[in-house]
Amino acid sequence: MYEKITLNNGLRIITSSMPHVHSVSLAVFVGAGSCYERDEEAGISHFAEHMLFKGTRRRPSAKEISQDIEGVGGTINGSTGQEMTFYWCKVGKEHFYVALDVLSDILLHSTFTQESMQQERSVIIEEINMNLDLPQQRVSMLIDELLWPEQPLGRDIAGSKDTVTVMTREQVINYVSNRYVPNNVVISIAGNIDHDEVVRQIELLLHNWMPVELTEGYSSDDRQNTCRVRAQYMKCEQTHICLAVHGLSQSHPQRFALDLLNTVLGGGMSSRLFTEIREKKGLAYDIHSYVDHFRDVGSFVVYAGVDSGKVETAIAAIIGELRRLRGGVTEEEFVRARELTKGKLQLRMEDSQNISLWLGSQEILKRQIISVEEIISIVDSVTRDEIQEVAEMVIKDNGLNLAIVSQVNEEAKWLETLQM
Repeated sequence: MYEKITLNNGLRIITSSMPHVHSVSLAVFVGAGSCYERDEEAGISHFAEHMLFKGTRRRPSAKEISQDIEGVGGTINGSTGQEMTFYWCKVGKEHFYVALDVLSDILLHSTFTQESMQQERSVIIEEINMNLDLPQQRVSMLIDELLWPEQPLGRDIAGSKDTVTVMTREQVINYVSNRYVPNNVVISIAGNIDHDEVVRQIELLLHNWMPVELTEGYSSDDRQNTCRVRAQYMKCEQTHICLAVHGLSQSHPQRFALDLLNTVLGGGMSSRLFTEIREKKGLAYDIHSYVDHFRDVGSFVVYAGVDSGKVETAIAAIIGELRRLRGGVTEEEFVRARELTKGKLQLRMEDSQNISLWLGSQEILKRQIISVEEIISIVDSVTRDEIQEVAEMVIKDNGLNLAIVSQVNEEAKWLETLQM
């Protein structure tokens, strides 16, 4: 499925040859994210990601960077998360060298001019304002704050207006100098390419990139002994709810059992939440669940948008479905969840971009790549008893967290609903 090599400077290169496609997808993963930030520099990973698109010595403006890729029919973008930042580009196979040149240029030669820094500061503050104005975004921020209070995982990835306002050019450059180093970077490429030729071209561009000693790890604490509620007033038509418990880390041996449990609860139109809360009770239009797996911890979250007059009823119904999971799942639900999980994974792997992201993200986060075939084998080995065991382990009555964005604020009543 893939080939991997580590250069002398610690840079890891992964390739997956897909001779039948006409595209090539490149992704650069950096072990830099909001979890590695100090409180006073919250948002610096996200700020740095923005700045890498603002200009280099050879391409002094954002327009020149984007037009070099779009001019050959390609796309380019980046994203910042809690534990990693990545940049990706997808082009026709004949334009691979253009894409590689652009990505390596922004990675090593971004100028971080004072003028572009000031302009992008305003853009990021508007991005923060936009997310604060979107109730779906705001409630997801609140649930993270409840799950990991006063911890990096509980902070907004973009930081706050206060930290972004005072962030300096020197801070950003220093952060990039310490995190954007070859021994903290993975380059993943999938498409119509040859591994040896790709490695040769990357070595030509990046062989002088020097490694530095890294500060590894960050602190996280998921201990919880009582229910938590956080509500925020916002003038909106619906009340937006996130109900969550702590989940499992990315290395936990039962994480795939939790993934299947999540599919039973809120994955798709045949899930319990969709069937019971939307179809039978008519309490929500959008209702679903999701899981996040981080290095040491994880989360299991339900989201719903409901009528403000039916909040208490909706919360009680969702809690009822969570508790019902502890009684086990039916054979029909088990088979559906297993096949849906495998099918979604297999369909994703038909696209070169998804493959490059799949390989690179595993390598940067875990230094280990599990193949699609291995994942399918693991999923097939999960039993119904394991799913019930995970449900009993994760869904704890004193571990419920409820975040609400609404025109009404009845925290005491909602907390009482959690504790019933």
